[in-house]
Amino acid sequence: IKNVADIEAAAKINAFVFDKTGTLTTGELAVSRLAPIGDTKPAELLRIAADAEKYSNHPTAKALAQIASEAGVPLVEPKDFAETAGRGVKADVGGAKVFVGRAQWLKDNGVKDDFEKSVDLNETEGWSLIFVARDGKCIGWVGLQDQTRAEAKESLAELKEAGVRRIAMVSGDRQPVATRVAAEIGCEEAKGECLPQNKVEFVRGIKSKGYKVAVIGDGVNDAPALAAGDIGIAMGAAGSEVAIHSATIALMNNDLRRLPFLVKLSRSTRAVINQNFLFGVFFIIGGLSAAAFGWLTPITASILHVTGTFIVIFNSARLVRKGEELEHFHPETTAPGDAGGAQPGQLVPKPA
Repeated sequence: IKNVADIEAAAKINAFVFDKTGTLTTGELAVSRLAPIGDTKPAELLRIAADAEKYSNHPTAKALAQIASEAGVPLVEPKDFAETAGRGVKADVGGAKVFVGRAQWLKDNGVKDDFEKSVDLNETEGWSLIFVARDGKCIGWVGLQDQTRAEAKESLAELKEAGVRRIAMVSGDRQPVATRVAAEIGCEEAKGECLPQNKVEFVRGIKSKGYKVAVIGDGVNDAPALAAGDIGIAMGAAGSEVAIHSATIALMNNDLRRLPFLVKLSRSTRAVINQNFLFGVFFIIGGLSAAAFGWLTPITASILHVTGTFIVIFNSARLVRKGEELEHFHPETTAPGDAGGAQPGQLVPKPA
């Protein structure tokens, strides 16, 4: 917290505006659907796709390797690996020629089946789809999404319980993507297709209605909006230097639960300040009155003065232990096989 006054200012915040990517979501792709075609088993589809993508550095490849590791699916070394940027990869996996990538990539490499009919997802809603073909036949597809942070829904609910009247999300992604993410985390207002200047205008529009606004973001594109809010909060661990310098408060990790904690800590701090002030006023008035009637000796007055100081110190020290429950929280850690939003039976079970 760069300015001590912001501790008190946070108590007055009644509107929060969040960026989406990297703030409410992890900013990384994760496997959410495995859709085998024909007699192919889910574990087999995952194994073949992860084998073929083993030497790729694409986010899709990393997501496949991650879910394969969590599900305990054994991988083998691919041969004759080749990657075409932005389209897909090809490799020899267990003696079969495997292609993994976009639908057009498979078609360009001789896969003739009308495999796209099996897709029941809409890419405009934030899904990334890759198709898997073996020996010229499509054996299934994989759906990936940028996952919402595990604690996002809980954090927004706590903010509402704390009396925050308006919570909004702004994003540069398409409106259907923003709407889907907002629905997952319980955010009532979502605005998509926002350029940096649109985010600033949105924040100023809320402020013009009398709200005290906190803006939360992590990227360079968020810096103008962070500066436009009454308080700017940067996601410190993943945030850019520009965003951190533009913000008045930086979270030292990506735990969104620190936002309702900030509001509660601010209100508790203000309450303690008022308690100490009122105690000091009545303590002095009482002491002066007692001294005027001759009820206090100098030594007694000195002892009471020190006692009053200790009372104020110990009352303030109650704030020290607030937030201890957040110390060992790891927001990026999810249970094996939990791919956020996948339906039962769509993720690969760990083999017995």
